[in-house]
Amino acid sequence: MTILDGPGRQRLALDAPVEEWLPELARPSVVRTPGAAVDDVVPLARPITVEDLLASRTGWGFPADFSLPAVQSLFSVQRDGRALQDWPDPDTWLSLLAQVPMLHQPGDAWLYGTSSDLQGILVARASGHTFPDFLAERIFEPLDMKDTAFEVPEAKRPRFTSFYTPAPDSGALELADAPDGGWSRLPRFHSGGGGLASTADDWLAFARMLLNGGESDGHRLLSRASVDRMTTNHLTAGQLAAVPLFLEGQGWGYGGQVDVSPTEPWTVPGRYGWVGGTGTTAHLVPATGTVTILLTQVGMSSPTPTPLMRDFWRSVA
Repeated sequence: MTILDGPGRQRLALDAPVEEWLPELARPSVVRTPGAAVDDVVPLARPITVEDLLASRTGWGFPADFSLPAVQSLFSVQRDGRALQDWPDPDTWLSLLAQVPMLHQPGDAWLYGTSSDLQGILVARASGHTFPDFLAERIFEPLDMKDTAFEVPEAKRPRFTSFYTPAPDSGALELADAPDGGWSRLPRFHSGGGGLASTADDWLAFARMLLNGGESDGHRLLSRASVDRMTTNHLTAGQLAAVPLFLEGQGWGYGGQVDVSPTEPWTVPGRYGWVGGTGTTAHLVPATGTVTILLTQVGMSSPTPTPLMRDFWRSVA
């Protein structure tokens, strides 16, 4: 199976080593055990593949325990994804990441965050386009997602809302970003894991395309097989059990959570989606053709979904 496939376009096989496009990641080190010091390392057991990135099993990322030495080292590179203006350019960021030892060997464990950020760099290098241009050409323009981008132009800023975060001590809301702030210009780093401004209408168009097997208004964006793999759990029972903080017992496809157990009224097996650090959440349920979208102005203070999100999911279940 390939991605980025099309007439005259380069292909990425799922089992292809990413070092062809990301040579910085050809020989990273891996800590001997998750709790080992950052200088107690072993060689890479096998190359990192495209599918490792898609399934968030590269070996870099965040587990439930943030105190592990390798995770603390990662924090020096993996910054807040809600503030991409603070990130360096992709080449610089990738060279810094390559110096951080991996927490696990490729394929062994699901870890949050880093794999998704790497996907944007991989797509850009493999396609020969910037990631924003690739997204616009291949997804946003065909779906008429006219308000989705890494920046909000001046003419649209009157429609763009502010973003707040709760103060750690009092919980009072503090302004984190205003319409003329971070999203008013294109960031240096184009993440595959976040940073897009959008609307409920645009997200609905994207979700309907996935529910329709990758097709929209007679235009095929993804093969049905690609959509099936995106929305199918690829984690083992052991990998699921190791990340209660993020997945809460559910699975992971490509780029999003996939429900595997009806542990709550809203967790329908096959339900696909995720939550955003800026206080957003969106899911689709193939079995019922349902799409649920919640966009708030209050950012999350932890990886745990907020009570408002859970109330919303319960009400639309």
